[in-house]
Amino acid sequence: MASRSLGGPSVSRGSGGGGGKKSLSARNAAVERRNLITVCRFSVKTLIDRSCFETIDDSSPEFNNFAAILEQILSHRLKGQVTWFGYESPRSFWDYIRVACRKVSQNCICSIENMENVSSSRAKGRAWIRVALMEKHLSEYISTALRDFKTTRRFYEDGAIVLGEEANMLAGMLLGLNAIDFSFCLKGEGLDGSFPAVIDYTPYLKYIQSSDSISSDEEELRTLGSSGSESSTPENVGPPFLMDENSWFNKCKRVKQKYQLTLEQKGYLEELLRLRENQLSESVSQNKILLQRIEDSDLAHKLEKEQLEYIIVELQDQLKSYQSLDQLSAEVSLSQTSLDPGQLQEGDGKQDTLNLMSEGKEDTPSLLGLCGSLTSVASYKSLTSLKSNDYLASPKTEMTSPGLTPS
Repeated sequence: MASRSLGGPSVSRGSGGGGGKKSLSARNAAVERRNLITVCRFSVKTLIDRSCFETIDDSSPEFNNFAAILEQILSHRLKGQVTWFGYESPRSFWDYIRVACRKVSQNCICSIENMENVSSSRAKGRAWIRVALMEKHLSEYISTALRDFKTTRRFYEDGAIVLGEEANMLAGMLLGLNAIDFSFCLKGEGLDGSFPAVIDYTPYLKYIQSSDSISSDEEELRTLGSSGSESSTPENVGPPFLMDENSWFNKCKRVKQKYQLTLEQKGYLEELLRLRENQLSESVSQNKILLQRIEDSDLAHKLEKEQLEYIIVELQDQLKSYQSLDQLSAEVSLSQTSLDPGQLQEGDGKQDTLNLMSEGKEDTPSLLGLCGSLTSVASYKSLTSLKSNDYLASPKTEMTSPGLTPS
């Protein structure tokens, strides 16, 4: 009975222990991601504050800490590279950035790959961080890499920061660094890839005591001093006024820094707004010019269409006139063959007179360029001469005319 009762709890403990390990592992991973994102946000704020007073370069501790934090974030749960023998060799985040950021326009990937003084993959990744900050494109690089989800899944394991919801927060935080002018030397010791980056958490650890907690600590010290020997009583327990003065001084200093930072950001945004307004005005003027050109071209096309329709009508009328002229000339030739030579000479004279009058007429100016195929016709004449019937000899009148009677 006892063994059974002991065995039962042991099994339940074993099954519960497995679930507890999984939950503990998930909690640790979530805490690690949250810590890195929070520290990254603090480091970005400290960089922006420091940039109000001095130029950020390799010697700035705020930048060195930010670079270490970003390197830790991009290296979080990064998969190793599998070799021929099945072993996984560690890889740097540069291998992921090099593949995922190829789509960025005018990227610096090739220039970093061709750097002579940078050989290791970790050193190239650190050089990329510096170049991207100087180009003010670090947020764009990260956003482009995170959008390539297929490549990100190939390089990172489940639970990585770049695969979670924190990735969008990271891209948004890095956007504020575009307002800072960085100046780095790509040949310094900061690019040494032989040692991993270490984060300094001390600038972000701060504990503020309230006035109640300070008074309670003083009472506790007095109680301990009265209960023990007199020598153990602290002699110099200062009032909280000095600490309050320091706290007010620090608050004023922080407010002044925020005010200066706000002024700089205001100037930057005003300049950006002025630039955008100029671009908008130029776009509006160009749009007006294009609309005017479109209207002019439409009007010209309409006029050209009307002119072509008028020319087509003229061509159709002249074509009909040419057909009637051919018929009349055929009839005249038949009638002349049936007459004697004297009549033929008189008919030829009339036909010559008709030809001379038709040649004296000018062609229609609008048809000269479009009637090239019709100018080869032997009977080509103007439209006004085709409608004149005064010079056409009628066979019946010529037969019955007394002047045509043979002598």
